[in-house]
Amino acid sequence: MAIREILTDRDPALHKKCHVVTQFDEKLAALLDDLKETLAAANGAGLAAPQVGILRRAVIVVDEEDEMLELVNPEILSQSGEQDGLEGCLSVPGMWGYVKRPMYVKVRAQDRNGNWFEVAGDEMVARCFCHEIEHLDGHVFSEHVDRLYDNDEIEQIMAEEEKKGKRR
Repeated sequence: MAIREILTDRDPALHKKCHVVTQFDEKLAALLDDLKETLAAANGAGLAAPQVGILRRAVIVVDEEDEMLELVNPEILSQSGEQDGLEGCLSVPGMWGYVKRPMYVKVRAQDRNGNWFEVAGDEMVARCFCHEIEHLDGHVFSEHVDRLYDNDEIEQIMAEEEKKGKRR
């Protein structure tokens, strides 16, 4: 296992459509293990193979129990509801934006051995499913925002929200 370099949104690899995984072998297992180790080291909520320069349809998403889900060739089966919240990305470091996403998402994917399964998630997990699967089609979250905020601006927004909450 190895921690890989996370590409930034200026890298052309992040804007290319990924290839379907057809070989479920040691090479795929090593990629998935590296993605998990890289995600843990970066303290993120999800990571897609193109973010480390591998144009394959594989992602890792952290679920509600802080378990890392391995999703190979994932596809969204259904979604419902809506949430509008702050989103960031390990490939767009230090920047945040408000993105509308579904409140619930159900995904079909394969595991590292090629077996199909379904998994669903609400709120943050639903957001992560959408965010990471979009990476596989060459998109980054910043395409959805009107404005990006830096860390200082986000801290200020959070402080103002906290004050509003205390006044109610």
